[in-house]
Amino acid sequence: MNLVIPRLYAIMDAALLGTSACPEGSRRAFAVAEALASAGVGLIQYRDKQISAANLLAVSRELVSLLHRHGARFVVNDRPDVAALAGAGGVHVGQEDVPVEDARVVCGRDCWVGISTHNEAQVREADATSADYIAVGPVFSTSTKQQADPVVGLDFVRRARAMTRKPLVAIGGITVENAEQVWRAGADSVAVARDLLAAADPALRASEYLRLAAQFGVGNN
Repeated sequence: MNLVIPRLYAIMDAALLGTSACPEGSRRAFAVAEALASAGVGLIQYRDKQISAANLLAVSRELVSLLHRHGARFVVNDRPDVAALAGAGGVHVGQEDVPVEDARVVCGRDCWVGISTHNEAQVREADATSADYIAVGPVFSTSTKQQADPVVGLDFVRRARAMTRKPLVAIGGITVENAEQVWRAGADSVAVARDLLAAADPALRASEYLRLAAQFGVGNN
């Protein structure tokens, strides 16, 4: 394994935050990011499928600066060019986005590159790349993403664990109630959007995950 990844990976989804079409959206995103990082969340991604490249760059630069003060790493969704320009700590790409190796060229060696996978063939392909971590899912049913891929379940997490030494990030329908099962299945980290952002207090919810994660230590499985 090439890196030690935090047990909790917060996904700040603009649709859940209500920030995409909201003039005050960026300030809300910054406030949530500040709260999560203050609670101890060390890895945070911002995902907005509707935002312009210029606005994403501006938001990303601010989030990089904000999270750096807390020692947290910021990840840009889909856009390695924006990640590079903003000085982000990572970029996450999907199966239909820029290939991992091209993202690596754009972002450089110090930028984490993660990739989403949804079946065993994709995990094998990802394992052969320079990806720093592999995301697997959706583990459980989720309504966060439109046209979500079929649910893969905990058994797939176990199979993926046996297929790669890279850090595994499980995503999709994860809650504080089922996170322990996911870690025990072999995931190094759980990526959580709705269960954090829909909480009355996202930072308090994050703290619940972090308390659970403490029993698994800081290293990878």
